[in-house]
Amino acid sequence: MSAKMGADFCPAWWLPGRHPQTIVGRYLRIKNGVTFRRERWDTPDGDFLDLDFAEVGAVWTDRPESTPIVIVLHGLEGSARSGYAYELYKRLASHGIRPLGLNFRSCSGELNRGARLYHSGETSDFEFVLNRISERYPAAPLGAVGVSLGANVLLCHLGKRGENTLLSAGASISAPFDLAHCSDALDRNGGRIYGRWLLRKLHTKVRQKRSHLESICNVDLALSARSLREFDNHITAPVFGFDGANDYYRQCSTAPLLSTIARPTQILRSSDDPFHHGEEIPEQVLQDNPHLRPLLVNAGGHVGFVTGNSPFTREFWAEKVSAEFLAQALA
Repeated sequence: MSAKMGADFCPAWWLPGRHPQTIVGRYLRIKNGVTFRRERWDTPDGDFLDLDFAEVGAVWTDRPESTPIVIVLHGLEGSARSGYAYELYKRLASHGIRPLGLNFRSCSGELNRGARLYHSGETSDFEFVLNRISERYPAAPLGAVGVSLGANVLLCHLGKRGENTLLSAGASISAPFDLAHCSDALDRNGGRIYGRWLLRKLHTKVRQKRSHLESICNVDLALSARSLREFDNHITAPVFGFDGANDYYRQCSTAPLLSTIARPTQILRSSDDPFHHGEEIPEQVLQDNPHLRPLLVNAGGHVGFVTGNSPFTREFWAEKVSAEFLAQALA
């Protein structure tokens, strides 16, 4: 698969800069045009996952069993009904693909039963869903698209599984390559506003889950965390058995895994992404692996990528090119 290191993205002239693309782009994505059918699947450890089957037109009801299926993986404290997920469902359905969204544990609007939540490298829930979907729809080619944290989960799965994956193709949007760098970037300069916003959301989740977490970790220390690294030290690491935040970042960063991905995978990143500011993009690995199609652009922010001549004719380029790539790869 040919590498495309410099893609033809032209950011909207009326939305210049990484912060407007990131912040305003989030609110420009309108949540309409999709009807959901939710299914709750019990997990082997006694918890549950909520799946949102996205019906656009009659894509789930009037298609043959061989119609491709794509699973959407959301970002940190997002959900399968985030604005970018709506855009992905509509774009995928326009190519005749059946889309569905996986809500990571505690993200569907209802808290999960246990202490276990999710993190950037936690692939077992995704793989559980992938197996179930494959069993239910054995004739359908399977793909996945991940956004931010969800993109990290997807790339971890593809890199660790290699040829041993049920996926035929993948697409990632705004994935980190080095989690330690990402964590630090969100605690300084232009990234701090996002880091604090995410930390507030995580603190709210911890308060809601206090009774589940108190036997595993020091909840008060977690609630006093002033950075994502501190939070990961006090919550993510003890809950998932890592030896601190650095161990978590080392085990779950995707840069060392890119060379072992063995399925067509598009990787979209902007060099002005405020979540990953200053991170060294492993361009050589992206070029050397023939299964990868890197789209590395200079603008677009974090999950922004808004283009168009005016706000009234805006287009969300990341969702567009991801759906186009998956439609071609799964055909």
